[in-house]
Amino acid sequence: MSDSRMPTLTRRAFIASGAALSAGAMLPLQSNARAAGAREFRLRAEQGRARIVPEPYGDTSVWCYDGSVPGPELRVKQGERLRITVENGLAEDTTVHWHGVRVPNAMDGVPHLTQAPISAGKDFVYEFDAVDAGTFWYHPHQRSFEQVGRGLYGALIVEEPEPIRVDRDIVWVLSDWRLTEAADIRDDFGNMHDAMHGGRVGNAVTINGRIPEAVAVRTGERIRLRLINAANARIFGLDFGGHEPIIVALDGQPVEPHAPDGGLVVLGPAMRADIILDMTGNPGSRVTVQDRFYEGLEYRLVDLVYADTSVRDKTPDWPIALPPNPLPEPDLATAIRHDITFNGGMMGAMVMQEMGGSMGESEGSPNPTEGMMGNMGKDSSMGGMMGNMGMMMDMMHKGGIWFINGVAAEGHVMEPMFTLARDRSHVIAMTNATAWHHPIHLHGHSFRVISRNGQPTRHREWQDTVLMAPREKVEIAFVADNPGDWMIHCHILEHQAAGMMGVFRVA
Repeated sequence: MSDSRMPTLTRRAFIASGAALSAGAMLPLQSNARAAGAREFRLRAEQGRARIVPEPYGDTSVWCYDGSVPGPELRVKQGERLRITVENGLAEDTTVHWHGVRVPNAMDGVPHLTQAPISAGKDFVYEFDAVDAGTFWYHPHQRSFEQVGRGLYGALIVEEPEPIRVDRDIVWVLSDWRLTEAADIRDDFGNMHDAMHGGRVGNAVTINGRIPEAVAVRTGERIRLRLINAANARIFGLDFGGHEPIIVALDGQPVEPHAPDGGLVVLGPAMRADIILDMTGNPGSRVTVQDRFYEGLEYRLVDLVYADTSVRDKTPDWPIALPPNPLPEPDLATAIRHDITFNGGMMGAMVMQEMGGSMGESEGSPNPTEGMMGNMGKDSSMGGMMGNMGMMMDMMHKGGIWFINGVAAEGHVMEPMFTLARDRSHVIAMTNATAWHHPIHLHGHSFRVISRNGQPTRHREWQDTVLMAPREKVEIAFVADNPGDWMIHCHILEHQAAGMMGVFRVA
């Protein structure tokens, strides 16, 4: 295990969050199926071995749930109650976060904020209702930059009471690994270069834990393909090679069926997409799925290999729109507004200078331009810019690399950046004042993405993790109906661990 300097959360913050723990029990998101009893599951986090790379390479030592990467697929019906006992067979603390699931605060799996970490040899019981249908996933929130990077993740699928008609419902858990020539995981977690740049991007990409060769398909069949990006930092932009994917859900939440922009299904870390994929190739043909997100670094992900026989002669005309989940609609006319700026990282001072140095404002921060970045943007001279860079470098040496409104999370969960009035509508205007992409994740809530760079979004999609491009401004809106203290952070896990995380309170 690497001796990383990435921050962990302290007991002091856990004690301070006692109010959040008790508030979480008041979550009104409860199903009517409780009388029928909970679905029982057990997951054991442990060391194991997995066949990631094809022969002649051997197995790779991994961390995993129940001996497999990804962990067991948990599949339930909407409205069912889950009771999941997590055993810690590792030599260090862990937790499990149910990403995208609107759970009570005490079940959210954030160490020292919503629960004490699960110690080695101990267990913890998570219990919650599957209030939303959709594609979700689970992973640790304790030292996640290493625990996820070593293989601790799995899919959680909540089926609609009446799923749309397809021939096959398939899950692809996408991830990548940084491997040595011997197919061992490179033990360089938490290094400064990854933290300051784009995060830990691996050199081996897997589907469901293995480098794939081919996926068998048949002409005429319709597939519901659930895509989950479980990578630490890699952003995927999937090109299905002449097929026409139709997105029907994002981050588990239904969206108006539509073709992806530019034909690419783009997923930042932690994001999901459900797509309808009609197999329109000829029998016996072979089509390559490529990842084309990074210009100049395109590669073959997998081949779709058609059988010699067809399922049907033409594309089926079955409905593909998914029923909505029970999410409260935000009222933009009465919404309370909050502003957040993400900054830091390599070239961060330069980008802040270009964007005028606005740090954003939030409740309880009357002059947010004071603090780490000082008067960034007020002095346009080269001397002023160099001074700001020096200030940023000084903060990096002290442990902060990434910042939210000028504050880096350093070794503990901070006091809430702002408090959201419970059951009120809120708009959060977010600015990415950095040179890097950031998938920003809110815990406990889904939100509508209502604008990008001042332009209304076409589909006003519900998400829980929104990918922000460098220098981009995004507005999200939601009803803060889930009480407690919740994380907001970048899901490039090295960025989160190096400061780009904070807490907001719903009360």
